[in-house]
Amino acid sequence: MNETLKRSLSGAVYIILLLASILYSTESFFILFGVFLVITIYEFCALVQINRIFPLIFGTILYSSITLLSNYNQETTAFLNRLFLTQLDLSINIIQLNRILLAITLVVSIKCILFLFYDSVQKISTSAKYLYLLGYITLPFVFITKISFGVNNYNPKIIIGLFILIWTNDTFAYIIGKSFGKHKLFEKISPKKTIEGFLGGIAFAIFAGFLISKLYIEPKPEFSQQSIVIWTSIALIVGVMGTIGDLIESKFKRIAEVKDSGSIMPGHGGILDRLDSVIFVAPIIFLFYQILNYVS
Repeated sequence: MNETLKRSLSGAVYIILLLASILYSTESFFILFGVFLVITIYEFCALVQINRIFPLIFGTILYSSITLLSNYNQETTAFLNRLFLTQLDLSINIIQLNRILLAITLVVSIKCILFLFYDSVQKISTSAKYLYLLGYITLPFVFITKISFGVNNYNPKIIIGLFILIWTNDTFAYIIGKSFGKHKLFEKISPKKTIEGFLGGIAFAIFAGFLISKLYIEPKPEFSQQSIVIWTSIALIVGVMGTIGDLIESKFKRIAEVKDSGSIMPGHGGILDRLDSVIFVAPIIFLFYQILNYVS
């Protein structure tokens, strides 16, 4: 099969599956990203060369537990009480839980950024591999599900808008970088990325954020100004942090001496290759929403 056709078909399947799960229900969204998490853990373990069994079990249990406790606390408590004929009290302070998980994730994110400047051939310690697995891979998937709720109820427009911004940034960073790029952004890790492409991707992402806020998220005039500020800010975060997330994954692949994290998507690589930007952006967007909620 022609490589371009193969890439187009696998990309179309990915987008259709993504949009269908997000739009169908909250549960289908949780399940799909749970599956994505399992695949991503599998791919990351292969990249850093650690045993997959424990990370897969731990990641699945952690994701499922936090999702159930955060979004179905009363239902989970009632089910366990019926199952074990007890009167358990599983009420938890979700805000405190979110703060703890966010703090862990942000600390690891900072470590990931510093990791970009390490010697490219430096070996990663076993403890660091598991730390990255927790804060760089597993917990960001939890925040992907959390940001879909904004500051209130599940809103598929939020997560779809986020993916549109990421795709816009990636696409125009590539186009502008290929057409006008002369100055390398981070040559020792990603030789093809340029400063021109980086800035161009951000500019088009901000424009896309403006269009999303005006035409998709809040078409009502009385909310348009606030929505524009929020979504252009999110676009700026996506442009900067999404690029950093892409570079971090490229660093792991460069150390492992592989082109892609996997081969599950013909022509595109692995799931981690497709989600490297969003998993690094998600905790920052969640923090942004918490700040907005606090201020308002």
